[in-house]
Amino acid sequence: MDSMVSLLKLIITLGIVQGAIAGGLLFWGKRNQPANRYLAVMIWFFSLACLNLRFFQESTLYTTTLGGFIGAFVPLMWIMPLGPLFYFYIRASMDPDFQWKRRYRVHWISTFFDLAPQLSAIVYIGGILLGLVTHKIPLGEYIDVYNVYVDIPRWLSFTGYLWAAHRFLLGYHAGRGVQNDPATARLISVRWLRQFIWAFLGFQVLWLVFLIPYVWPGNSEPLLAVVGWYPIYVPLAILIYWVGIKALLVTYQIPMALPQKATPVQVLTAETVGQSLIILKKAMDEEQLYLDPDLSLSSLSKHTGIAPKTISAVLNQHQHSSFNEFINGYRIRAFQQRLQQADLQTMTITGIAFDCGFNSQATFQRAFKQVTGMSPTEYRKTAMQG
Repeated sequence: MDSMVSLLKLIITLGIVQGAIAGGLLFWGKRNQPANRYLAVMIWFFSLACLNLRFFQESTLYTTTLGGFIGAFVPLMWIMPLGPLFYFYIRASMDPDFQWKRRYRVHWISTFFDLAPQLSAIVYIGGILLGLVTHKIPLGEYIDVYNVYVDIPRWLSFTGYLWAAHRFLLGYHAGRGVQNDPATARLISVRWLRQFIWAFLGFQVLWLVFLIPYVWPGNSEPLLAVVGWYPIYVPLAILIYWVGIKALLVTYQIPMALPQKATPVQVLTAETVGQSLIILKKAMDEEQLYLDPDLSLSSLSKHTGIAPKTISAVLNQHQHSSFNEFINGYRIRAFQQRLQQADLQTMTITGIAFDCGFNSQATFQRAFKQVTGMSPTEYRKTAMQG
C-alpha cells in the first residue's frame, strides 16, 4: 500500500516538474504566439495546484513558519482562470489575427473565488493589528468549509468555457477556417484541438464523479480519508505531461512563417495603374469574383493577367488597402445589399455572409465592424427599423 501511495505521489511530482518545463518552453518559444502563452499559463496553474497538494501531503504547510505563511497568504490554487485560458488558447490557435482586447478582462473577474481565503486572512490579520478585531474568529473553519463548496463554481466555470471552446471550433470548421491559413496547418491544429477538448472533457467527468460525493454535507472528510485527492490529481498530472509534450510536438509540426525580406516599393506608371484598376473593378463589379470564398491574390492574378506584385502595389499605393481589405469591402457591400431584400429577412447573418464570399464568421465579424463601425447584428437591426 505504501509503495502504491509513493508511486502516486511520484506521478504528481513529475507532473509539477513537467508543467514547469513545458510551460516555459511554450511561453518563451518563438512559435504559435500568443496561443502557446495562454496554454503555458494554464499548465503552470495546473502545476501550482499539484504543488499545493504535495505541500499538503507532506504537512509542509503546518510544520514550518514559512509553510504556514504560504498557506495563509499565497494563493496556489488558481482554478477560475483556467476556463478563460482554455477558451482563448483555442481562439488564438485558430485565428492568426487574434489580439488581446481590454474588454476580455471581464473573464478574469471570477478569480476572486480563488483569492477569497487569502483576502479573508489579510483582512483578519489587518483587523487585529489595527485593533478592529478584538475577538477570535474561527476563520480557519470558515475557510475549510469555503474550500469544499468553491469547487462547484470552479467546475461550472471550466465546463462552460470548455463548451464555448467546442462551439467556437465547430463554428470555425463550418466556416472553413481563417483565410490564407495553410491547409496543412489548419488540419494539424483542428485535429490537436479536438483531442485537447475531449481530453479535458474526460477530466471534467472524473471531477464531477468525485465532486458530487465530496460536496455532500459531512461526506468530504470520509471521502478524502479513503481515496484522498488521487482520483483528481493523478489524472491531472498525466494531463499536464501529455498536454506539454503534445503541444510542443504540434507546434513544431505547423510550418512557421519565415520573416520576409523587405522589398523595394514598386514604381508604377499612371497607365499601368489606370488599366489595372479598370480590370480589377470589372472583375469585382461585373464578374463578382469576390463571391468565391477561395479567392486569393494568385487566383485573381491568373484571372486578370496582372502580376500579383502589381495588384498589391496598385491596391496599397492607390486604394490604400490590402488585398483582403479590397475583397472584403465588396463582400460587405454585397452583404448590406442582400440584407435589404425581403426574401432574405429570415436568413441568418452568417448564412448571408457566406453567400457573399466570406468563409469564416470571425473574419466577417471583424471586417464588418472595421468598415461600418458596428456589428452585423446592430446593422441588421438598424436596417430593419429603417
